Parts: sequence; structure tokens; C-alpha cells
Amino acid sequence: MPQGQPATVPDDGLTTRQRRRQPLLAVHTGPGKGKSTAAFGLALRAWNQGWPIGVFQFVKSAKWRVGEERALRVLGDSGEGGPVTWHKMGEGWSWVQRDMESSEEAAREGWEQVKRDLAAETYRLYVLDEFTYPMHWGWVDTDEVVRTLAERPGSQHVVITGRNAPAPLLEAAELVTEMTKVKHPMDLGRKGQAGIEW
Repeated sequence: MPQGQPATVPDDGLTTRQRRRQPLLAVHTGPGKGKSTAAFGLALRAWNQGWPIGVFQFVKSAKWRVGEERALRVLGDSGEGGPVTWHKMGEGWSWVQRDMESSEEAAREGWEQVKRDLAAETYRLYVLDEFTYPMHWGWVDTDEVVRTLAERPGSQHVVITGRNAPAPLLEAAELVTEMTKVKHPMDLGRKGQAGIEW
């Protein structure tokens, strides 16, 4: 096990082991590529530990066949590691503007499902992929999200991805990573490609 040293140790009466086992809220945000990819890398680590994993995709269309989904479904069904459950709520509304009303409703329904699963302690790791968008657009109340996550029972870890993460969410999270863009193939007119974006 890695033996990193924290910069400070709070005077909270907890042992190192107790502090290590506290649930984590992580946010991957910013304009750069790799936010979801990093979250799915975390899901692979959770699968290896035998944790049940719930993936909730709030933007990517149910029609899209992404590599991470296929890999984690196969791993989840392998009988090794933890089980993986995949939920798709989006219709691709961040890139292809379709019926925004039904997309908003799907996002709200998705958040209601996450709340039910948190209350039931269904998963040990929740990947809320592209969930910053429903908060940024006001479809889901950020204060309610922050409050619900702060009050979640047990040892349930949550990672949220997407651009424009609201300030209250960033403040509540224990781990925040901002992906910045230095260069991107789209700057040269190149669209996403198989094996790189999906």
C-alpha cells in the first residue's frame, strides 16, 4: 500500500485508519480532455477491490457505445472484482441540441435514482459522469446535491465529472482536479476518433 504523508494532520480525534476509510467526494472538472477517463480509471480500482459500482451517465446518449462501458460491463459480469451497474439518462444534449425538456426530465429522474441508491447504500463507488451540466444549467439544485452528498450514509465514494462545476460543489469535495487544455486535435479541425474518444 502506498505510504504518502499528509501535509497536515487534523486534530479530529480520528486514527489514521479511520481517516483513511472516510468516504470521498471527488470532482473532475475543467475544459481539458480526460475527466471521464480519470473517473473510469478510479472505477477500475474500485472493481479490483470488489466494490459494487454504479455508473450514471447524464449526457452521453444511450445509443453511444463507449469503450469504458463495454470494458466495465464485461469486468462486472466476470465473477471477479465488484459488480458494475450502468445507467444512461442523457440523450446527447450537450453536443447535439435535441428535446431539452425531455433531457432535463431525464437528468432529474437520474438524480432521484442516485438519491435512492445513496439512501440504500447500493454502491460503494458512484461515477456521476457529466453531472456538472444539470447543476450548471439549473436542472438539478446544486445545494440539494451538496447536502445529499454530505449526508450520505456509510462509506460511499462519489466522483462527479464535467465542465463548469459549481463553486459549492468544489468547496464540498475533498478531491478536485481541473483538467486544462494545452492542445487538442479539434483545434486542428479533427473530430473524435475510435479508440481515443470512445
